Amino acid sequence: MYNSVIWIIILILRMKKIEHIGIAVKNLNKSNDLFKALFGESHYKIEDVESEGVKTSFFKCGPNKIELLQATTEDSPIAKFIEKKGEGIHHIAFAVENIKEEISRLQGEGFTMIHEVAKRGADNKLIAFLHPKSTNGVLIELCQDIRD
Repeated sequence: MYNSVIWIIILILRMKKIEHIGIAVKNLNKSNDLFKALFGESHYKIEDVESEGVKTSFFKCGPNKIELLQATTEDSPIAKFIEKKGEGIHHIAFAVENIKEEISRLQGEGFTMIHEVAKRGADNKLIAFLHPKSTNGVLIELCQDIRD
């Protein structure tokens, strides 16, 4: 497979942009206060994603977004992540035009998908994650705007 620098360059060239960086936190309220102080403005959205057992909070930082993720169940992926690794960067999300085509293309390149079919995520997106075992330990999320 590719080394980490090469595959990140390939992803960036194929993807529209980095959509957001996800950060796992234990306490969303305390973390919202911390990031408000850091960025000088409040979050613009808080949203529950029941299918993932998570509550999210989004901040804008210039053209970029930060997603804070707090577990809402003890067996959610975020709860397991924090238990194993502690708070910190959880994933990097890339915006794509056609998530179905991108999943297929990446599987053809040998990447392992956690979600082989896109599902509804936070912030009005369809999402799918690549397994970090196939991306040098980095959890990658694909995001496509939901077009109503």
